[in-house]
Amino acid sequence: MSEETKSSGQSATSSDKRENQEDQASDNGTQANEKYEIKVESEGQEPESPAMEDIEQQAEMELGDALKRLEEAEEMVRRHQDDMLRVQAEMQNLRRRTEQDVEKAHKYGQERFVTELLSVIDNLERALEAASAEDGQKGNEGMASAGDEQSLEKLKAIREGVDLTLKSFLDCFRKFNIETIDPHGEPFDPQLHQAMATVEDDNVEPNTVTMVMQKGYQLHGRVVRPAMVMVSK
Repeated sequence: MSEETKSSGQSATSSDKRENQEDQASDNGTQANEKYEIKVESEGQEPESPAMEDIEQQAEMELGDALKRLEEAEEMVRRHQDDMLRVQAEMQNLRRRTEQDVEKAHKYGQERFVTELLSVIDNLERALEAASAEDGQKGNEGMASAGDEQSLEKLKAIREGVDLTLKSFLDCFRKFNIETIDPHGEPFDPQLHQAMATVEDDNVEPNTVTMVMQKGYQLHGRVVRPAMVMVSK
């Protein structure tokens, strides 16, 4: 090869090297520019403004207050519901008590009146017993005069009249659920009987009513007057 050919080859090689170096330098410059641009962009971003932070904090506070008020409202609703249920229960109890009072007033409203009538019944029974005793005494005396016979007839008529009056009273009592307590020969019941005395009596069981001194009465099952009795020991 001639010297001109060698020199031209060396010149081409040197030229290639310079081009490669220039390409590398260009790439490095491009990468440096990109890094610089990224850094500038990151540095150029503005931070969140204080106004936005205040708005977010205020929104969170308002949300917390709203939730708190909601809880308070729910608690108030529960209390009002409990109060309403309590009032309803009280009204039902009041209605039942009122109905019971009205029923008792209908049943026992005449109790005082019945108590006053008991003395009339007692007097009629005493009159009937006295008339029966007198009639028996006259009959035991044997033959009587004409005047005595007339007296006996009058006494008999009076006794029959008293007996009919007493029966009318007792029928009226039964219509109004007034029952007689006549416990002769029955076991003593302190709910219905009032023991006036105790007596020895071997013919009956202990704690048995041997004599009724005064009958008792009850109205719709409630004792108006207990029977006055004598009880065996």
